[in-house]
Amino acid sequence: MSFADLGLMPELLTALDAVGYTTPTPIQREAIPVVLTGRDLLAAAQTGTGKTAGFTLPLLQRLSTTPVLHPAPKHRVRALVLTPTRELAAQVGESVTEYGQHLNLSSLVIFGGVNINPQRDRLRKRLDILVATPGRLLDHVSQGNIDLGGIEILVLDEADRMLDMGFIRDIKRVLALLPKKRQNLLFSATFAPEIKTFAHSLLDNPAKVEVAPQVTTAERVSQRIYPVNRDAKKALLQKLIDEGQWHQVLVFTRTKHGANRLAEQLDKDGIPAMAIHGNKSQSAREKALGAFKAGKLRVLVATDIAARGIDIDALPHVVNYELPNVPEDYVHRIGRTGRAGAGGEAISLVCVDEHKLLADIERTIRQKLERVIVPGFEPDPNAKPEPLRKPQGQRPPRRQGGQGAPRREGASANGNQSRGNASGNRSGDVNGNRAPRPSRQEHRQDNRRNNASGNRSGQSRRSQGQ
Repeated sequence: MSFADLGLMPELLTALDAVGYTTPTPIQREAIPVVLTGRDLLAAAQTGTGKTAGFTLPLLQRLSTTPVLHPAPKHRVRALVLTPTRELAAQVGESVTEYGQHLNLSSLVIFGGVNINPQRDRLRKRLDILVATPGRLLDHVSQGNIDLGGIEILVLDEADRMLDMGFIRDIKRVLALLPKKRQNLLFSATFAPEIKTFAHSLLDNPAKVEVAPQVTTAERVSQRIYPVNRDAKKALLQKLIDEGQWHQVLVFTRTKHGANRLAEQLDKDGIPAMAIHGNKSQSAREKALGAFKAGKLRVLVATDIAARGIDIDALPHVVNYELPNVPEDYVHRIGRTGRAGAGGEAISLVCVDEHKLLADIERTIRQKLERVIVPGFEPDPNAKPEPLRKPQGQRPPRRQGGQGAPRREGASANGNQSRGNASGNRSGDVNGNRAPRPSRQEHRQDNRRNNASGNRSGQSRRSQGQ
């Protein structure tokens, strides 16, 4: 089957031919015809399966061939694509530009961590397709920079990750601003129960497409476990890189601090490395990713959420320097390699602290992974496990407000994002490693306690510390 067999217009076929795409992937074969009919869609597709083209191509065609559904005196955005991270938003935006190069459609990508003013100025001009992260989109809404009343097609990309990151309240706020008559496309890595519940409230009699089992690991990826003592991981990683002559390897850590520390140590020891995570400025993240894609950087150290949207052709090596707390994230990590028909290698350095995490992963993927003991790096059989440091914000609780609230992706590390006067000082990022400030209610409670303690200087202060 070819893309022409799916009913795509000549302008899109020309663009696909220019980038060398001739045969649609399974998700594209299933999704494109459904989207072209205007029907709602619920699709399960892992990253790396071609899902972005699966919704981008028919979206472009529908906007080009159908009349404006919600006409207004002032031009309105017709299609909205919501993504959980900046990197994924940028990737989708590139696909829209690439595939739509022969169409008279305009597009824009907006996310936090960068100056909001150029985005505001661009939103005042003609715009057909908007790709956005939830936080920055709501910033523009609060400032009156955008009208969402003309949306004809809504795409929620990686909806499972958006729910996991605690964006459900932001998504509901966005949905309340959209016209009821529209086409909805929801893409998720799995059909988890919470996704099914959310989809039921959002989609109208959707077609359901699932091109892979809910949790699968890439068939072309060679997976191995290297048991090692926790304090010998860095030395073993260096040995593998040097002796294997690896020139491009993506390394995962659980925390931002761990990513920074490992990248600095590798770079100091002569292995060019940089870290990418939510606390990095957008320019720093783009610089690191660009150097890595261009082959100028041997090692890119990343946290889970920052790596979403990284799309690198023929990436040969992925290393789990630390195992993820959530088994499904292991699948997402190793899915960075073994793409587009190429082989890949996924290696995990596992110390005694991570044995339970490893067992959870093997149970999830229904596979016993090969163990490889490297001479000189044999793990101590008498080593005792230590509590793992939890990655703050990687899998945040889904409640909003207070100390448990996750950070929005839209805020830069130095607090450049503003959401009106009330939120301009709430700096944060996708990984949420910066402690959230107390809510207003907590501030009022603190003030009452402080005032009361000031008037009871001679009394017991036991309640003051509670």
